[in-house]
Amino acid sequence: MGWDIALPILIFVLGGLLVSAGIEDARTREIANWKTAAVALLAPAWWLANGLHVWPDMAMQVGIALAVFAVFLAIFHFGLMGGGDVKLIVALSLWLPFGAFVSMLMVMSIAGGIVTIVMMIERRLARDNKQIEIPYGVAIAVAGILALREPLLNQFQ
Repeated sequence: MGWDIALPILIFVLGGLLVSAGIEDARTREIANWKTAAVALLAPAWWLANGLHVWPDMAMQVGIALAVFAVFLAIFHFGLMGGGDVKLIVALSLWLPFGAFVSMLMVMSIAGGIVTIVMMIERRLARDNKQIEIPYGVAIAVAGILALREPLLNQFQ
């Protein structure tokens, strides 16, 4: 299999994993570790298919992921985000260059805010005063899929 066909296949596989993770998080408030591991383990194939070189390109992606891990570990520590969400964000950081990753984080924040507002309205209408557990995996999935738009569209030009 040549790398020309590998790029769209990898994009669709990642998209499927993200959709599955978002649905699972919405239903159970958990994201299976195997889904996050698959996202992370497919990243080197993505790097090779995109022509990244071992040094400095791949090292830069790993460095970005380590920095993202440190930041989101602190967010997890303070109870602001679940562990599955953090792992999925870190796995996605292996796929995206820094600028695209920052854009993804902005879209994720907006989508997460929308999910939170919808859940608050739902709780208010149900007259339920329990603390809301936000399925942030939905926002991560939406943002990740939108971040894949550009590489996918570039394949068909």
